[in-house]
Amino acid sequence: MADDKVYDLFIIGGGINGTGIARDASGRGLSLALAEAGDLGGATSSASTKLFHGGLRYLEFFEFGLVKSALKEREVLLKAMPHISWPMRFVLPYAPDMRFDSDTPTSRLLAKVMPWIEKGRRPAWLIRLGLFMYDNLGGREILPGTKTLDLTTAPEGKGLKSRFKMAYEYSDAWVEDARLVMLNARDAEARGATILTRTAVKQASRDGDTWRIETEGGTYRAKALVNAGGPWVADILTGVMRQNSKHAIRLVRGSHIVTKRLYDHDKAYFFQGSDGRIIFAIPYEQDFTLIGTTDADHTDADVKPQISDTERDYLCAFASEYFEKPVTAEDVVWTYSGVRPLYDDGASSATAATRDYVLALDENGPPVLSVFGGKITTYRKLAEQALAKMGLGEAWTAGVPLPGGDFKVADVPKLRAKLAADYPFLDERWAARLIRAYGLEAWDVLGDAKAATDLGRDFGATLTEAELRWMMAREYAVAGDDALWRRTKLGLRLSVEERAAVDTWMKEAAT
Repeated sequence: MADDKVYDLFIIGGGINGTGIARDASGRGLSLALAEAGDLGGATSSASTKLFHGGLRYLEFFEFGLVKSALKEREVLLKAMPHISWPMRFVLPYAPDMRFDSDTPTSRLLAKVMPWIEKGRRPAWLIRLGLFMYDNLGGREILPGTKTLDLTTAPEGKGLKSRFKMAYEYSDAWVEDARLVMLNARDAEARGATILTRTAVKQASRDGDTWRIETEGGTYRAKALVNAGGPWVADILTGVMRQNSKHAIRLVRGSHIVTKRLYDHDKAYFFQGSDGRIIFAIPYEQDFTLIGTTDADHTDADVKPQISDTERDYLCAFASEYFEKPVTAEDVVWTYSGVRPLYDDGASSATAATRDYVLALDENGPPVLSVFGGKITTYRKLAEQALAKMGLGEAWTAGVPLPGGDFKVADVPKLRAKLAADYPFLDERWAARLIRAYGLEAWDVLGDAKAATDLGRDFGATLTEAELRWMMAREYAVAGDDALWRRTKLGLRLSVEERAAVDTWMKEAAT
């Protein structure tokens, strides 16, 4: 037996939904264990577009409830994690000659009630109406509302094609998705949870009034089970648990490209395509631009998602419809892809499939709750609703900061300056990176160092032995990829040889 105790809850899956539920449940005084087959957030939850957003385009599908819930959450989440999440302004360029080949509820309604409007047009008033709803559906305290930009004079117009004379600018928020997952797990563990990484669940079965869960590390028992397997949620139900289900998921691959920095300001772009889709171009890691995402059906969760040449070229061509200088494959420095487990509502296309979630509770014996779908912005509400559905305790997480995030959103510049003053060997970019990653815990990472050499070996790009030791001791990092592509994105700045050296050092340090 791995553990003689009977837990109140056992969670399968260490993505954002699993760790979010674990944190909430631990804070309610429940005993629990969470098992993740790989690294925390190692699949879908580290491959998002990295936004806390309501989903402006979902308004075209009349998903008002989903958008409203997500919009309300943006500022709740911002206040709880101002180190890994921050406000961002989005620029939506508009030209009167834009046409969109889209079949959405909005386009069908427009064709019916206003047949004189040319097919495929999204009139400016329609976009402005959508942005008015976006500003007001969820309420705002921190984030400013929409305004109109004159792209012929505004810096946001520099680098765009001359046909774009005006744009709308609105608010959403950025989030470091993989760190969000890890911090939820850390907080859950601090409140008493057992977090098991690199621990696959082989079988789970009802045994009297408890679940018997067999993992690679041993056997556990729990009064209730949560299946938060993401893309594998259906496989866990049918294979690991040997259960039938009327619910199904649709696997959709979302791919992103990262290019050299394409423009000088710190705002993101929201681009509308002639095919009815949208993509974002977002400032990324100070020196890069993130572009995505695609929507392509993915047949098998066990097949590693990878961007195809077709998807890469699609994103380059899409962005090139807006940027004056074409974006080419040669500009791409990195790509990543993830599989989104969308609830299968029978939609005709991956783009139209709902981004809402379904919580399926089976109480035929010890209960099991399975999570189908969901999006990163609503993970905290999903956790609340999951535990409420199981009748377990009272909600508490709204406004409670994650580790390192107990400060105000507006205080980031002050913290950055204080860190640089306390550790004079830090340059401005290094201090900014540490505050954005660790918040108030940046001081713990650096400890009593008086010089950069006190932090141990320098692996390049400001990554030091002291920081790696922190990740290994406090953030569940085991391998180089954990540190370079999930806890940080410093893999973008290191050579193949330097990345290999990090991996080798971590493996040796773990022995």
